[in-house]
Amino acid sequence: MIQRPKYLNALIRAMGNGFPKVITGIRRCGKSYLLKNVFVSYLRDQGVSDEEILSIDLDDDRNAGLRNPVSLGETVRAWAKGKDRAFVFLDEIQKVNTVRNPAYTGGEIVVLPQKDKNRDDAISFVDVVLGLSRESNIDLYVTGSNSKMLSTDVATEFRDKATTIEMAPLSFEEYAAFRGGSSYENLQDYIVYGGMPLAVLKDDEEEKKTYLKNLFETTYLKDIIERYGIEKTGTLEELANVLSASAGSLVNVQKIAATIDSKKKEKVSAPTIDRWLLALKDAFLVKEARRYDIKGRREIGALRKYYFADVGLRNARLDFAFSDEGQMLENVLYNELIYHGFSVSVGTFDYFGKDAENKTIRKDAEIDFYAKKGTRRLYIQVCADLSSPSTREREIRPFLALDDSVQKVLVLARPAKAALDENGFLVIGAPEFLLRFLREEY
Repeated sequence: MIQRPKYLNALIRAMGNGFPKVITGIRRCGKSYLLKNVFVSYLRDQGVSDEEILSIDLDDDRNAGLRNPVSLGETVRAWAKGKDRAFVFLDEIQKVNTVRNPAYTGGEIVVLPQKDKNRDDAISFVDVVLGLSRESNIDLYVTGSNSKMLSTDVATEFRDKATTIEMAPLSFEEYAAFRGGSSYENLQDYIVYGGMPLAVLKDDEEEKKTYLKNLFETTYLKDIIERYGIEKTGTLEELANVLSASAGSLVNVQKIAATIDSKKKEKVSAPTIDRWLLALKDAFLVKEARRYDIKGRREIGALRKYYFADVGLRNARLDFAFSDEGQMLENVLYNELIYHGFSVSVGTFDYFGKDAENKTIRKDAEIDFYAKKGTRRLYIQVCADLSSPSTREREIRPFLALDDSVQKVLVLARPAKAALDENGFLVIGAPEFLLRFLREEY
């Protein structure tokens, strides 16, 4: 069994809190598996019997009748009646239709289109989830995906009425725990194929590639096209290509629009790119890292970096044709920092230095990541190798220009025990950084 300790612990902490537990996240990241395998195993270990657990797969044709929200509510309440405790799992909740209140239709079930979901006489999956969670003996857990359960929808529909748990694909920590063996060899596989659970379970490399490419094309892009009614699907695909190729590089919407125009010979406006970027973020496919002025202590500018929720999906979009190991590792580190609860920005600042003529001028500097968690503050530079003097000089230059107490870390794409260099900067191999340093073992 693939263990998901972070998310299991989140479910355990939320047990019996009176709110529905809504598990969201990118499709195929293991939400159903978390509930029906990992969490159920925990419940059984705690003495919960199978008679106290009800799991309904709403994407199963045998449960098609329960896609009527009224029938679903009645069925669950009837099952839970008389039980001291009842754990209820509703999987793929977005399959539940929005209907008119039968009180206004003489008992007839009238399914409403998505555009009418906010009518005063509408009953949707949100009403069922909130209603069932108010039953004193029901502890309710819900998963959902596709265009009806994107991140903004969950925030809007449930607001402060639910405990939301956002899942991601397997972190490297989870991946390494499942695979065992050499942490460095695991990292080499992970930065290519990522942590989508079904890809991890495949042994054949070509099968992994085919699965990831199809998943991107037929699942994620299809959902976004459905949700936003996008007609220029080729342009959306080109946007995905641009983001994949530029992961870890600063971009802005005007530059993206110009790039797409030059490749597709099709005009697309900056506001349109903005909307589509929001769609990709809402689908949990990419995350945005903003620039943070370290000295001015504020977010600045229109430039952003975009990282994929799974580096394997990013590589699949490029047909696994890549050569920049540092770029792939940077995407992995970003995701792992988020997984461990850090807030992450692109660090930037101005400083005074010398030009070629030894004149003092103002210069701009950038740090790959400025990460914060509680009292911890980290400046992080990611590099494939430091053996070249010019590479080393480039990577440590921003650190030398910052005279503060924030810990400065150089992460290498190879095994290396943690050590301080002559400047007091921590130099550490990526496996050590990902598996031990982030767990505050330093």
